[in-house]
Amino acid sequence: MTIAAPEGGSLSTPVRAPLGRLLRSELRWVLRRPRTQIGLGILALVPVLMGIGIVATDSPGGSGLLTQIAGNGLVLPVVALSISLALLLPLAVTMAAADALAGESAHGTLRGLLLAPVSRPRLVLVKAVGVLSVAMAAVTAVTLVGIVTGLVLVGPSGTAHGMLTLSGTEVGPGSALLRVSLAAAWTVGQLAAVGAVALTVSSATEHPLVVLAAVLGGLIVFGVLSSIPALDWLQPMLLTNGWFAITDVLRDPVPLDGLASSSLRAACYLVLGLALTLARTTTREA
Repeated sequence: MTIAAPEGGSLSTPVRAPLGRLLRSELRWVLRRPRTQIGLGILALVPVLMGIGIVATDSPGGSGLLTQIAGNGLVLPVVALSISLALLLPLAVTMAAADALAGESAHGTLRGLLLAPVSRPRLVLVKAVGVLSVAMAAVTAVTLVGIVTGLVLVGPSGTAHGMLTLSGTEVGPGSALLRVSLAAAWTVGQLAAVGAVALTVSSATEHPLVVLAAVLGGLIVFGVLSSIPALDWLQPMLLTNGWFAITDVLRDPVPLDGLASSSLRAACYLVLGLALTLARTTTREA
């Protein structure tokens, strides 16, 4: 992106656009796309449908988290995040990453960005922020709608409107909301890692569908590998291996080992993904 040179300056000298302007432009472009808004709407429906399903039956049936939701509304956003993390949330983030570089390349607009007076690291940063914004918007939609749906349809737990934990204890509303916020923040971190990997694939292809197939297929393969006992030695390297740790926020006290180890693993994927994306973008010809 170029801007006019100041009076008396050389018109042949490109002037770099401010980083803030680039970020605002990227965020407007990402969040106003119909596919992004449709995806956020679908994600917001997840806790609503779950709440309606629980209310529509006298008993949720079965055991585990779905049973825990009945009459315990603040558990709903955590369970909705856990279920959405299996596919819908990674899908939304991967779609954003696929459009960020591969989509731009397919439409011929990436060449203009590479030729513009915007450094390659700046370009990667702007695209990464755009993908992260989708992750944050998606998690926020599920969490806020889950809280409202849980309190309105399912109902609060106890007279203090708190949360009944999986440990059988009841915590107050402040602690309950803090646990929900912890689950949301942790989920954003996991999605940031998925987005970084998706950006790496997106920087190496001109076909957005290839990004979707590679990343979502990889997550499925990770899930299969994590279920094979003979491959226990591989578990620490699988991004999806620690995704079950989100339910730890429903225990009292909250065990932090699983949340911390999965967050560290996600951070490694995030750094590696961004580094590979930067390396590929830096060496890419316009």
